[in-house]
Amino acid sequence: MAGQMVGGAFLSASLQVLFDRMASLQVIDFIRGKRLNEGLFKKLKIKLLSAHFVLNDAEQKQIWNSAVREWLDELHEAIYDAEDLVDKINTEALRCKMEAEYGSSSTHQVLNLFPTRTSTSFNEHVEYKMMEILDRLEFILDQKDSLGLKGDVQTKPSRRLPTTSSVEESGVYGRNNDKEAIIELLLTDNGSGNDNMSVIPIVGMGGIGKTTLAQLVYNDERVKKCFELKAWVFVSEEFDVFKITKTIKERVTSIIFKGQDLDLLQVQLEKALRGKKFLLVLDDIWNEDYFMWEVVKKPFECGAYGSKIIVTTRNESVASVMCNNVQSYQLATISDENCWKLFVKHAFNNVHPYVHPKLEEIGRQIVIKCKGLPLAVKSLGSLLRNQLNPDEWEKILQSDMWELPKEKNSILPALWLSYHYLPSHLKRCFAYCSVFPKNHEIDKEDLIKLWMAEDLLKAQKDKRIEEVGEESIKDLVSRSLFRQVLREPWYEKSPICYTMHDLVHDLATFVAGEFCLSLDVNNSNKFLNKVCHLSQENEKEHKYDFKRYEYLFRAKCLRTFFFPLQCYGGIQLQLQNLVAIKLLPTLTCLRVLSLNGSSITELPDSIGNLKLLRYLNLSKTRIKEMPIFLCALYNLQTLILSHCGQLKLLPTDIGRLINLRHLDITDTGLERMPLEIGNLKDLQTLTEFIVGKDSGSTLKSLRDLQHLRGKLCFSELNNIVNVEDILVANLKDKKYLTQLEFWWDYFDDIDNYQMHSRVLNGLETHRSLKLLKIENYRGQQFPKWVGDPSFCNLEKIRLGGCEECSILPPLGQLPFLKHLMIEGFDELVTIGDEFYCITGGSLAMARPFGCLEILEFYNLQKWEEWSFVDQVEGRDAFPNLKKLVLGCCPNLTAHICLPNTTQEVSIRKCRKLELLGMQQLFGNLGKLHIEESCDTVNSIAID
Repeated sequence: MAGQMVGGAFLSASLQVLFDRMASLQVIDFIRGKRLNEGLFKKLKIKLLSAHFVLNDAEQKQIWNSAVREWLDELHEAIYDAEDLVDKINTEALRCKMEAEYGSSSTHQVLNLFPTRTSTSFNEHVEYKMMEILDRLEFILDQKDSLGLKGDVQTKPSRRLPTTSSVEESGVYGRNNDKEAIIELLLTDNGSGNDNMSVIPIVGMGGIGKTTLAQLVYNDERVKKCFELKAWVFVSEEFDVFKITKTIKERVTSIIFKGQDLDLLQVQLEKALRGKKFLLVLDDIWNEDYFMWEVVKKPFECGAYGSKIIVTTRNESVASVMCNNVQSYQLATISDENCWKLFVKHAFNNVHPYVHPKLEEIGRQIVIKCKGLPLAVKSLGSLLRNQLNPDEWEKILQSDMWELPKEKNSILPALWLSYHYLPSHLKRCFAYCSVFPKNHEIDKEDLIKLWMAEDLLKAQKDKRIEEVGEESIKDLVSRSLFRQVLREPWYEKSPICYTMHDLVHDLATFVAGEFCLSLDVNNSNKFLNKVCHLSQENEKEHKYDFKRYEYLFRAKCLRTFFFPLQCYGGIQLQLQNLVAIKLLPTLTCLRVLSLNGSSITELPDSIGNLKLLRYLNLSKTRIKEMPIFLCALYNLQTLILSHCGQLKLLPTDIGRLINLRHLDITDTGLERMPLEIGNLKDLQTLTEFIVGKDSGSTLKSLRDLQHLRGKLCFSELNNIVNVEDILVANLKDKKYLTQLEFWWDYFDDIDNYQMHSRVLNGLETHRSLKLLKIENYRGQQFPKWVGDPSFCNLEKIRLGGCEECSILPPLGQLPFLKHLMIEGFDELVTIGDEFYCITGGSLAMARPFGCLEILEFYNLQKWEEWSFVDQVEGRDAFPNLKKLVLGCCPNLTAHICLPNTTQEVSIRKCRKLELLGMQQLFGNLGKLHIEESCDTVNSIAID
């Protein structure tokens, strides 16, 4: 089974991508059309296939053999060169196609893909580079026999020593709460339906203590008394149905089974378990095959109600396959203080640390380095046992985890297993993440775009490449290599991001070798010519070393370059000139360039030299205009210009960027959209559409952008002259757009409010919409589609600045609306039956606002009456309301009857409001805020 789980060596996926590119019709036709040497091309593929033959063996041997690791690095570098060459051929073919379609001009001249001062032709450069790569590959492959590398080998990582149920409780720290939580699950009869037994998965990264926790629980006296039969089985990578069944049978019966008949074995096990309450521990499960688990568990179903199986695994997918009715238990790291206790036990050999104060000081820093991982603490502690020389302790503190003595370092083998069983394409995705600094919060959408730019995602016919990226992230989370964390609520991007444990980051760094580097002051001397992916920490003036950037001129193969977010003081102009004017034109292999947040004010025309560029992030820069040469970057997939407040226009020829999929222009100074925007047929993300003065017809171009998804904000809608333009755009057919915002200019002095109504009516959207914002709309009422119950996916609505509206749209029957905000309706006096969809005194369908949890009203100056639906046909309004906010509604005198689900009420500047009838809520409220409100109230009684 283990062999089936291994997805292939790291470089296998790189070679497969390369082979696919080499076999593409576009590349083959170009080679034949340009009469390039096809023989060299075929020879290159054969050489690469020869390398592919020994990759599995080499990947496993590199852990302990530095010569093999160096050999792999040399091969990796040659593969990178071959990828660059094929990408340049592909790009030249694309350029020829584009110029044949659009025509050539001085502004779209051919910029050399092979920078040189000579006039050598493109063909000659390609053939010269191909021969150079072939010579390197031949030299590299000549070394494989001397390194003992064998072909077609499905190697297995070093197996873990089998675990047993025994545990030394005095050596376990920080797991008491976890132990009690698992025991509570064990002692609770939570079988469901026909299931007499339930599975309790303990999930966590390698070395976190899953087995230890299971041992603690297994040996607890309460557990022993609860179960008639118990068995502990160490499974590990090889999920052998017969072996597992045989072990369990022999443990519960104490009788050796000598046959090979699985059916007879399962019959005997079923007989032994029938009617008895049992506890099984299956330690270290890797199998994700549901049908194999179904075979294994057949004899367990005859056990007594309340029987339990504890499963320890690193993989959430394994837990989901095996678990029937209990949520998996995610095991967290332990505190630094408990780590220290564990470290003392293993490092100080029962001597109190205060006897060696210098060692204690260094030891506490080593413990912090372990980031709560018990295995790392024990491993480093045992390395230092009986070692009293502070210099040796300092070496451990400063060393890379993988540079520790191999024979005593148990951290690398434990974590290597998680890497070893990744599919080959996912190994590349994982290794790439070492380019981020430790503790970096990784944004999902951005990471997927970076993986796309580097060709790290395995294309699938039935899925968008972005969906493949989402699945890859889920897989890394499932395998405990990524941790999902929540950002602060004010963060502008997704509230969910991902981080890597420091030791997992070290593993990714080990795998990536010299090709990925997060450059900071401490490791700047490690910068080598092989680096392909580079990120940098923010520069600080007192630490700044200008020479560091001169190293980059050696990085001719650099593919990823993250410039520091901020540079300080007098270095700004100097650094800008170095990077933008001198450095960038030399980095012709770049796929990813991020100047996010830098002080750069303009891009040089030589940006057009970066022909292979696929990801360009210029957000939060001072860019004022985009050079027209940008439109010659035909490979560009992602262009991020968010928060570029000084940027006024996009290039008129932007339609040439035929591979562009993501264009982020959130919060820019753009005045209008270019006419050619409609040529970007593959565009998935367009964050904003600005309707410029006298350019309303550009809205028609949206008709051809059928793949738009996510969020789209329309601004300056007051500039629309012809409503037909909106109808041509046909938003109703854009089923992937889930968030739409419609903005009119607040300071627009237009008197034709009927035009606003016609425009909003024409903007009717697809029923897949989840979020709707309408701002500064001046119509006197809303079109029928706003509030139509058929919008069954709508979860959040914000209506603001609708100064002429005296009546709210009928929102009460939107079935899944959870959050509603109403603000700045200057003419609104009464909220009555129409708001709840009550017609003729009767309520339509269901209770109004049945799913609404948050209701907010702000700045409603004339609002006086609020008619709460109370027991209309036995169906109250707001049955699930949790939060109510009333802000600056000075004339409101309503008698508010809130449901008992309300947990938070905030009232501000509502002086005429009374609190009659609210006392019954105080028992459920978690928060009540009253400010400059409720003048008639002089006391509140709370029981």
